[in-house]
Amino acid sequence: MTAPVRTLLGMLTPSSNTVLEPVTAQILADLSNVSAHFARFRVTQIALHDEALAQFARGEILQAAELLADAKCRTIAWNGTAAGWMGFATDEALCRDIEATTGARAATSVLALNEALALTGVRKLGIVSPYTPDVQARIVANYAAHGIETAAEVHWNLADNYSFSEVDEATIAAGIREVAAHGAEAIAVYCTNLRGAPLAQALERECGVPIYDTVSTAVWKSLHLAGEDVRQVRGWGRLFDLIPGN
Repeated sequence: MTAPVRTLLGMLTPSSNTVLEPVTAQILADLSNVSAHFARFRVTQIALHDEALAQFARGEILQAAELLADAKCRTIAWNGTAAGWMGFATDEALCRDIEATTGARAATSVLALNEALALTGVRKLGIVSPYTPDVQARIVANYAAHGIETAAEVHWNLADNYSFSEVDEATIAAGIREVAAHGAEAIAVYCTNLRGAPLAQALERECGVPIYDTVSTAVWKSLHLAGEDVRQVRGWGRLFDLIPGN
């Protein structure tokens, strides 16, 4: 008997994240041949000091990627947003290293988000995150250098990565509504430990702009790289109407 063809998506996960795994599973729930598989590496705080930045050193991330390669994942995505404050080039280099090390196609939440913004011609972005003011300012500056103005932003001055998962959906929704009121052409929920993805479709209808959650962007790009039609995913917002590039 031949087993059905399976599409296995690998996700590199911050160790203290408790949102992206269940939300990813929910997004993929109606795709019977697709499953997500997770490897953790230690991330406990988000800040700009050396100790916090060192959490994203390449060696530990690549070790986790190799474990996902053992499971024959077709794609391996870094499901995190550190490139927002460390620079987009860090994710570009990480993808090259993952592909060279594992042979799997590689993606990241941030690069996928940036691709979605490019596909829809966004030049004024709203950003909702849990981060501290200095981290948020670095994200805003990186997008400005990328040609994208931040029309409005909301952040909650949190640094403990686990605490992000305790921000309730009402607070996230209020943040989305706030930035939508200031002329944003799209809104990014910029943290993979926030429950923004389940809110996207309803709030898109309410606010009239696309909402790109960074858990969703990792799934979106991973599906495409694995040869799946992203439009199979319904109910999770306009992102899944877009066709990524290769």
